[in-house]
Amino acid sequence: MDVIAAIATGGAPTAIGIVRVSGPGCFSLCGRVFRAANGRTLEEQEPRRMVLGDVLDEQGRRLDQGLAVCFPGPGSFTGEDCAEFHCHGSPVVLRELLCALFAAGARQARAGEFTRRAFLNGRLDLTEAEAVIDLIDAQTATAARNAAAQLEGGLRRVLEPIQESLLEITSRFYAVVDYPDEDIEDIHPEEISTALQSAGAALDRLLDGCRRGRVLKSGVRAAIIGRPNAGKSSLLNALAGCDRAIVTDIPGTTRDTVEESVLCGGVLLRLADTAGIHDTQDPVERLGVDRSRRAMAAADLVLAVVDGSDTTKEDTRLMAEVSRCESPWILIFSKKDLCPGPACVTAMDSTGAPMAPPASVVALSSVTGEGLSDLENAVAALFPAGDPGEAGSLLTDQRQEEAAGRARAAVGRAMAALAGGLTPDAVLTDAEEALDALGELTGRTAREEIVSRIFSRFCVGK
Repeated sequence: MDVIAAIATGGAPTAIGIVRVSGPGCFSLCGRVFRAANGRTLEEQEPRRMVLGDVLDEQGRRLDQGLAVCFPGPGSFTGEDCAEFHCHGSPVVLRELLCALFAAGARQARAGEFTRRAFLNGRLDLTEAEAVIDLIDAQTATAARNAAAQLEGGLRRVLEPIQESLLEITSRFYAVVDYPDEDIEDIHPEEISTALQSAGAALDRLLDGCRRGRVLKSGVRAAIIGRPNAGKSSLLNALAGCDRAIVTDIPGTTRDTVEESVLCGGVLLRLADTAGIHDTQDPVERLGVDRSRRAMAAADLVLAVVDGSDTTKEDTRLMAEVSRCESPWILIFSKKDLCPGPACVTAMDSTGAPMAPPASVVALSSVTGEGLSDLENAVAALFPAGDPGEAGSLLTDQRQEEAAGRARAAVGRAMAALAGGLTPDAVLTDAEEALDALGELTGRTAREEIVSRIFSRFCVGK
């Protein structure tokens, strides 16, 4: 296998920059571009211990003074010999070091190749490999903790008992059928039923957490909806902590959606400030109103803003429209510094327009900040972080959810077949499909696992 090298830190100047190298023979190769201050070669250095020395360019000239460290395989991240150089973070220095490594025989690593080698060498399963990028992309502390726990095998530990129970019944059945002369106890329908029920319940719990997993990874699409000049853009700016949207006293300032990601109550909101919804003959404003309604329909959360100092029947009609969305919504009375706030709820309800209740009612001032904490609490209540103990066990992307869903469907078919009186071979065909789906999720191959279980557990061929 080739020796690969790449800059592991970003392209901007930093105090420290890291170049990573991996592959058989990489210690000898790296020794050609590093001269340790203690006089020993890089191969002679103590593993996993930083050593000071000169970093050399292609001509062997001193390029920088930095640190080098060796990680012998198979106990390294990739499962093979790895080395790292910690230099001053000048992009020029890092590029020159990389060129020196290429001249010594390494090649440029492809995107994700270090993690791919870790997977191929059995250091990570697929869920742990995916957790690497989730950890890099994490935008909240909760998302980072979940990714870190998944990188440590949190999801694998949830999946392994499911796979083990299905492998147990499947391998027992094939062992009896394929090796009738061996003293192997036959599998009973009650055992199959117990294993399938246990697997189905565990997969149900896993799939129930998908919504929280998606929120952790991708955040919540939130649309700020209201009439013109209701205080929508002011709310966006208050949540973002900067003047992200233009705010004036002139109604209709916002004619297109303005998007910004903010943390609210520990939840990542992907906010869309929309044009005010109202009847208008202006063709440009109508386009903005249409986009507002589309944003509302696509949102996971609607923040419906009403000018608390000037509520009208139009507000009530708009709130009734908002309440018909499938997503939860929060009724926000803005400009609390100019009005008493939620007292006007009664006035809005008195119009008689049908309106499903909001998840919460909040009065706030985007100018003074009063009431923003109430909005944060309302958002946190709608999208709870969940039990800290489940960190790492949440499915966080569509691939994982789809594979787990196929596994659950196969288990359900197997349970129905067993209840319908079908023979074990027909029932276990669906159990094997569930194993295949779980194998896609983790990277394990179900058929190889079955064969391995037969030979190791039942001493076939003795």
